Amino acid sequence: MHVLHVIEATIGGTRRHVVDACRGLARRGVRVSLVASALREPHFREDLRELASDGVEIREIPMVRAIRPTTDLSQTLQLRRILRELRPDIVHTHSSKAGAIGRLASWSSGVGARVHTPHTFAFLFGAMFSPTSRSLFRAVEKELARKTDRFLAVSDDEASTFRSAGFIPEQKLRVVPNGVDPAAFHSAEPLARGELGVPEGVPLFLVVGLLNIAKGQDLAIEALASPALNDAHLLLAGSGEMEPELRRLAAKLGVTQRVHFLGWRDDIPRLLRTADLLLLPSRWEGMPYIVLEAMSAGLPVAATRVDGARALVESSGCGVLCAEATPASLAASVAHILSLDAEQRRQLGSRGESAVRERYTLDRMVDGMLGVYSELS
Repeated sequence: MHVLHVIEATIGGTRRHVVDACRGLARRGVRVSLVASALREPHFREDLRELASDGVEIREIPMVRAIRPTTDLSQTLQLRRILRELRPDIVHTHSSKAGAIGRLASWSSGVGARVHTPHTFAFLFGAMFSPTSRSLFRAVEKELARKTDRFLAVSDDEASTFRSAGFIPEQKLRVVPNGVDPAAFHSAEPLARGELGVPEGVPLFLVVGLLNIAKGQDLAIEALASPALNDAHLLLAGSGEMEPELRRLAAKLGVTQRVHFLGWRDDIPRLLRTADLLLLPSRWEGMPYIVLEAMSAGLPVAATRVDGARALVESSGCGVLCAEATPASLAASVAHILSLDAEQRRQLGSRGESAVRERYTLDRMVDGMLGVYSELS
């Protein structure tokens, strides 16, 4: 079997998902090719080099996030030529731009069965796009659905969201949950709080992700200003366009000394082992890797009721779900976990660890993908 993945969104969880999938499939003896853009994140080329050493065939097309009809058409034709050269059995696309270009190239060339993982649909992003843009995105996705053989949701929650969109036939929808390697997180050594600029002995919660409206760091900072958390400190791990705005918000609320902007980090396992809990304040998700990673590290979780996190927290009992995606609700959930004694928090973390080992490993994710591919090849 030959599987070709296509990705433009080389950031965050989508990047992680595709890299893990390509590597995992290649190690199972599948012939794997990857067509990717490294414009959004130049460091992605480091991933490409590592994947090439694992036997993945790499091609680059400089896809961009914005809609650019002339460029998009040219790149669709370029991808068609690659497909006709490589003749993959499966063309597996990820997120919006690569999903459009990849499926059109496959359908128009007659090469490959088409599998698409949306990693949430752009037309659901009410806080990021205008109603007109969202209506256009939805119309495009509805038309592309006719040319798609399988849709993969990365959680049961996300599958329900896809069904509610109204244009994905049930027979085309499959659920393949994200998976992680729990050992890398369970065995990590905590960092000294002094290294992070955090005083010893204070309650400490962690938010990890791109500094982006979708991830809700603004809600976390507003929650920190609540009287219920007046002794707590917040770690923000991640970079992004919202950092100046978030710093202004922290200053406005008088919590600058208790918000620690860490920037991009490559030691997330150690950060997870350092904090008292993970907060996921996201406005939308598909299946947040950081929650799986926190569970693997034995860390309690407080999360908004977004896709993926909702089922993870409810089914595992690893933490609490916020009643609403509001600062007050986030503050109450964080304060509740911080009020527990060490043994009670340890029990929450232990439940999360067990759930990951049983249901959310990389091997299980690759097994799920192979099962879907086998339906089409």
